[in-house]
Amino acid sequence: MTASAVVPSHIAIVMDGNGRWATKRFLPRLAGHKQGVSSLKRCVKACVARGVSVLTVFAFSSENWQRPADEVSGLMDLLIGAIASEVPQLKNDGVRLHFVGNRSGLSDRLVAGLTKAEADTADNARLVLNVCFNYGGRWDIVQAAESLRLSGQPITEAGLNAALALAHVPDPDLFIRTGGEQRISNFLLWQMAYSELHFCDTLWPEFDESALDQAIEAYRQRERRFGKTSGQLRVEAGESVSK
Repeated sequence: MTASAVVPSHIAIVMDGNGRWATKRFLPRLAGHKQGVSSLKRCVKACVARGVSVLTVFAFSSENWQRPADEVSGLMDLLIGAIASEVPQLKNDGVRLHFVGNRSGLSDRLVAGLTKAEADTADNARLVLNVCFNYGGRWDIVQAAESLRLSGQPITEAGLNAALALAHVPDPDLFIRTGGEQRISNFLLWQMAYSELHFCDTLWPEFDESALDQAIEAYRQRERRFGKTSGQLRVEAGESVSK
């Protein structure tokens, strides 16, 4: 079997399990989300250290508006606070921020914070961190198709790909979902056509460097054929070695 590249260039993560982590400790759900921010900081550093080029995380889905109002309000405040406190360090660490999703319906204060954070880190190139907020895979495809229609362009695979919200980065190589659930929950529906999927039981606040390494090791064992046969891959590998 031909193993995948040593380190995936682009990792996408559904950070699931914050609420359950808090409930197990008789804490409010928002405490789990706060702990989840710390876990994300740890994950960003680990990805930089391992040579990952792009990290995309699902922070708030378009369906999450259905959660209790106090939890939604707390998540908005948490994001605003995290931007203010973490962006200077991310800038120093060479991380470029992109906030991906539908900004309509967000407060002016939050939108201003997102825009400023992107501008402040625009020159960084060590790691691209895409934070998907008020995002849904179906919304992404629809908005891409609508933008092509409004501009009079034909709706083609290449055209849609270029109009999607993550057109600035290659498709994910590895998808990770924490928390034990085994579904993608309307995340990057188009972009994950050929991603390797890894599900783990670890709750997101407990996801550490070891858990990341386990996911990367599982990825290394996969054979990524992209429609080809194993025999074709072996021949191509042999040709590249001989050259």
